[in-house]
Amino acid sequence: MSFKAIWANNSPYSKFLISVGIILLCAVFSTLVSTLLSSAIYQVNFAELQTLLNNLEDPRAIAILKLVQTISAIGTFVVPPFLIAYLIDPEPLTFLGVNKMANLRSIVMVVLVVMAAVPVINLLGELNSSMHLPGFLKAVEDWMRDSEDRAAGLTKAFLEMPDATTMLFNLFMVALIPAIGEELLFRGIVQRIFSSWSKNIHVGVWMAAFLFSAMHMQFYGFIPRLLLGAMLGYLFVWSGSLWLSITAHFVNNAAAIIFTFLFQHRVSSIDVDTVGTKEGDVLSVLISLALTISLLYMIYKSESQKRLLSGE
Repeated sequence: MSFKAIWANNSPYSKFLISVGIILLCAVFSTLVSTLLSSAIYQVNFAELQTLLNNLEDPRAIAILKLVQTISAIGTFVVPPFLIAYLIDPEPLTFLGVNKMANLRSIVMVVLVVMAAVPVINLLGELNSSMHLPGFLKAVEDWMRDSEDRAAGLTKAFLEMPDATTMLFNLFMVALIPAIGEELLFRGIVQRIFSSWSKNIHVGVWMAAFLFSAMHMQFYGFIPRLLLGAMLGYLFVWSGSLWLSITAHFVNNAAAIIFTFLFQHRVSSIDVDTVGTKEGDVLSVLISLALTISLLYMIYKSESQKRLLSGE
């Protein structure tokens, strides 16, 4: 008996619930596998493992966390979309948008738009991080700040790169896997389901972007990540190829890693996280905004023309 497309005729609501169930099962399974592997490789029992992982000063803790992160990300984001697409569509690769390659001109423009957007994204992140909730929600804000600080501490530990080998592994773990996995899940599955459910492509794009940003559990970077998610969603809509969104996502993450590595080793004096956030950066932010909008419009026109010519 073939299970291919067995739920093709289900409602979008049903497909969404099925997707959530598959994602949760895969997440639990991959986390269990990564924990067992970590315990076996580093010769520590579960109790010792928990204690060890709370000490980010211990190099073993970082190594274990990277192993857990890598396996969990593959199990949570890369594997489920293929399972879901296989179960809900007769042509799973077409449904996910990975059967169609992006064109070189659009790929080059996507790289440029991601780099051009850095000052705007950084400024939005700075403004987002300075927001405060009303006084009666102080407990919620304290929890959000604490979560943000812990996430920032883990990110800082992950991005300590004493050598090129560490940087290359970070490119794999922090850039490549999330670019492929998160785009497959949020654009390939979630966006498609919500677009079908609402019968409105814009609702699909923004719902997927909202969930994409919320999933990171970094509240003070929510707005720039929401806008990034929307941009990735529209790249998929315009091109019909998930590879364009994957490219943009990868370049965004990889650039941060590479520039951080160069800054740490004093090869570059540019701290990429602060570009656009300093006094006197107004002009660079305005140029960044103008370039970003112009490049996105060029991509939209190019992809629309290409799809028109191909009869799509």
